[in-house]
Amino acid sequence: MIRKLLLKALNKHASHWVVLIIDIVLVCISFILAYTIRFNASLNFNKEQLLFQLPFIAIVSILCFWLVGSNRGIIRHTGTRDIFNVFIGVTISTMIIVFTVTLNNFIELIPSFTIPKSIIFIHYFITIFVLVISRFIFKSLFEIISYELKDITNVMIYGAGDSGLITYGALNRDTQKNYEVIGFIDDDKNKIGKKIDRVKIYSRSQLTKEFVENKNIDEIIFSIQNIKSERLLYLTDKLLELDVKPKIVPPFTSWIAGDFDANEIKQVKIEDLLDRKPININNPIIKRDVNDKVILVTGAAGSIGSEISRQISSYKHKHLLLIDQAESPLYEIQQELIRKGIQNFTAIVGDVRDFSRMDEIFKEFKPNKIYHAAAYKHVPLMEVSPYEAVKINIGGTKNIADLAVKYNTERFVMVSTDKAVNPTNVMGASKRVAEMYISCLSKQNHATKFTTTRFGNVLGSNGSVIPLFKKQIESGGPLTVTHKDITRYFMTIPEACQLVLEAGTMGDGGEIYIFDMGKSVKIFDIAKRMIHLSGLKYPEDIDIKISGLRPGEKLYEELLASGENTTPTYHEKIMIAKTQNIDEHTIKSQIEKLNQINTNLNNLESVKLIKQIVPEYKSNNSIYEKLDNKILN
Repeated sequence: MIRKLLLKALNKHASHWVVLIIDIVLVCISFILAYTIRFNASLNFNKEQLLFQLPFIAIVSILCFWLVGSNRGIIRHTGTRDIFNVFIGVTISTMIIVFTVTLNNFIELIPSFTIPKSIIFIHYFITIFVLVISRFIFKSLFEIISYELKDITNVMIYGAGDSGLITYGALNRDTQKNYEVIGFIDDDKNKIGKKIDRVKIYSRSQLTKEFVENKNIDEIIFSIQNIKSERLLYLTDKLLELDVKPKIVPPFTSWIAGDFDANEIKQVKIEDLLDRKPININNPIIKRDVNDKVILVTGAAGSIGSEISRQISSYKHKHLLLIDQAESPLYEIQQELIRKGIQNFTAIVGDVRDFSRMDEIFKEFKPNKIYHAAAYKHVPLMEVSPYEAVKINIGGTKNIADLAVKYNTERFVMVSTDKAVNPTNVMGASKRVAEMYISCLSKQNHATKFTTTRFGNVLGSNGSVIPLFKKQIESGGPLTVTHKDITRYFMTIPEACQLVLEAGTMGDGGEIYIFDMGKSVKIFDIAKRMIHLSGLKYPEDIDIKISGLRPGEKLYEELLASGENTTPTYHEKIMIAKTQNIDEHTIKSQIEKLNQINTNLNNLESVKLIKQIVPEYKSNNSIYEKLDNKILN
């Protein structure tokens, strides 16, 4: 409490009047000192005359200092401008004193007021020196006291290059937090052992548990531009083992006004540790295919649909239609676009399962392009509700795709999932059936081009593992992981939507686009990293509980089905899956039959027919495993 009060008192600026009074006292002392120097410290001078002259010196100084504003600078931030103001104020006051003394000597108005010019000039130099030095003394005292009172954050900077030096300067300038740079870390052997501004450069091998404890290191800041995610992942894991908080300097392009400030240093987030290069797409063809077009986004209130809507809204589209049956989330994205000044869009509460309602919308707006993101995606929920999975993931997709053909829509882009590959659950299987229906339509001779995008888990999406872990950490844990060896592919929401927009410009229709998502990541490792990145320890502070695989869940996801391989596209990270040959007439009739049977609310019959349509669908940890046994027998 006392520490906070002292810091608060130090942070308050000294009154201009207080500064002025101190300056005038120093001016008067300097005047007495000038007399003493002039008479060789003998004190053999008229002391009554000195005391008579002091008020005049003080009044002239007050007027000049107030006029120049030398007392208005913040002492703790004294700089060249403040020193210049002191110089101007003292110079003007000295000129007035010289003029007044000379005039008085000429007219002899006050005989006892004579001041020797030597004293005036000695006083001039002493005053400038004393006032300047006093400001720097007060500034240094403030820094020393505040340094002692503030909590010191001991940091090391990883990277002794240009970016590291800029970071070092920013930390030294920062007044909000008390940073102490203990040293630099660099992989360049030629730099090891050398010093930058008396700060030593260490090698990564010297960064041991004992070193961190002895130096009391709190944070290590990565200041390496364009550091590879796999490299950052490796180094972060090493730091987390040392109980050091990792932080990172953003790229040059994100610095405010081209300058770097310590406040821009951010904590390493789980998104930075995807163990792959981020996907960056800059395709002018997207602009051509979106501008002046009516764009329809289904599932527009969801994680993917809302981000697609945001990205499309940045183009010069003719009109943007947002459709979702979730009223409140749709209202939120509507208000967000309104705040951005987007006007040429319409948010419509509607259900893709309602063919008549969708037909009415198509008839009114006649969309040129469709991004179909509406779907149920939660594996355990759909495992107990196949009726709903079939109705929206298959029936809803069929409705929108059929209407696209009916109204001659130019392009239909479907958002699929890696769970559709060799599915082990109802949700993945229903998405695979939807993919197959799109393939059937693409083989027919009509104007609409059909495209499917297939990708893995999306970081931060509704119901994904990252928000779940964050909530569990906030509530004190434990974190729940279904299996210690379970792995998943991950990407960010903007990356997923960039892929969807890119796919909407490629190919002649019927393609399934996938992309290089790097290595699959262990969910257990993500859980541990998130605990450490939150400043906590595993398992001391928060434990991880293995809950067991959920119905329909499998350990490893895949991006390609059996019998599929890929061909490259012009983007090195995007590939086309060579899809299996299917009998479109048979598959299409089976899907139509599935939608009809599903109305009977017989989940067992619906799942059985799905397994016939998708032979590779083998249930895992599910009540529908018995259907696989029957088929095998």
